[in-house]
Amino acid sequence: MEQITRTLEEQRKEFASRKFLATPIAGLIAWLLVGFSGITMPVAITVWVLFIATGSIVYMALFISKFTGEDFLDKSKPKNEFDRLFFFTVGQAVLVYAIAIPFFIIDYSSLPLTIGILTGLMWLPFSWMIRHWVGIFHSVVRTVVVLVVWYLFPENRFVAIPFAIVLIYIVTIVILTSRKAEA
Repeated sequence: MEQITRTLEEQRKEFASRKFLATPIAGLIAWLLVGFSGITMPVAITVWVLFIATGSIVYMALFISKFTGEDFLDKSKPKNEFDRLFFFTVGQAVLVYAIAIPFFIIDYSSLPLTIGILTGLMWLPFSWMIRHWVGIFHSVVRTVVVLVVWYLFPENRFVAIPFAIVLIYIVTIVILTSRKAEA
């Protein structure tokens, strides 16, 4: 059977036409869990909740994608190079734990700052992939807000930062649902 080759531009348009809701919904849930843990649990437990919840975002997104119509594991969809690139950005977000963990060992309260900022960086290349400003918005606002909140609320970093990130995810989801895909 003859395989039809699509150009990168065709693949980009196909990629950009998707909803992109599963991953930010998963991120919102993860950070919501961290915030509630920060309110109700000792810091020693909240640290573990932060590591486990944020480390599970990709798995939650895989599950949620079945309900958003995105179905990341659908093998019948044609291969798309931008899917591969997106998963490389996810890998990048996982690798930044190598920066966050040593700082966490020195100062446990650095964890919401480092994980909050570093895992949000994957939104920058996402903006380029879909040719929309939402990823730049998410990454820049998240970086600035997390940094400011880290300084303003030193005693509540495990509550204030997660809930700030949740609010940014809410705005991001609203933007994603109302955006017009690049034609």
